[in-house]
Amino acid sequence: MNQPVQKNTLYVGGLAEEVNEAILHSAFIPFGDIKDVKTPLDQATQKHRSFGFVTFLEKEDAAAAMDNMDGAELYGRVLTVNYALPERIKGGEQGWAAQPIWADADTWFERQQQEEEMQRIQAENRAAMEAAEELHRKKMAEEREGEKEEVEVKDDPMAMAEAEVLKQSNGS
Repeated sequence: MNQPVQKNTLYVGGLAEEVNEAILHSAFIPFGDIKDVKTPLDQATQKHRSFGFVTFLEKEDAAAAMDNMDGAELYGRVLTVNYALPERIKGGEQGWAAQPIWADADTWFERQQQEEEMQRIQAENRAAMEAAEELHRKKMAEEREGEKEEVEVKDDPMAMAEAEVLKQSNGS
C-alpha cells in the first residue's frame, strides 16, 4: 500500500511521557518555522501515545529536522523521525483514504451523471447506426432487384418475347 508522504509533516516517535506539544515545538523550532504540532491522546488515559507530528511551513526545514533529529535523544528516549503518512480514515473509493467517505460524494454524483449521459449518447449512436445500416440494406436490395429485372429481360429470350407482347398489347 503505497501512500504519498507529506513532505512538510514529520512523524516523531518514541516520546517520553513528560513531553508535551510545547516541548516538542521547542525541540524542533531550530530547524525552521513550525505550522503545527500535534500529540494524539489516548482516549482512555488522556495522555499522548508516545508519538506526535510536527508540521513545518517549508519542506526543506522538515528535511533538515528529520536528518538531525532522527536517532536524537529527548528526555532520555531515542526519537524516531520520519516523513508522516496521511491519516488513514476508513472509507472512500479505495477502502482507506486520507479523507472522510463523504468527501467524494459530489464527484461521485457527477461521475454517475456523466456515465448515464455517456450511456444515453451511446444508445442514440447505436440506434442511428442500426437505422443507417437498415436503410443501406434496403437500398442495396432495391438496386439488386433493379439489376435482376434488367438482367432477366436482356438475357432471357422468353422474358424478351413477353415484354414485346406486353408492349404491343399496351400500345394497341
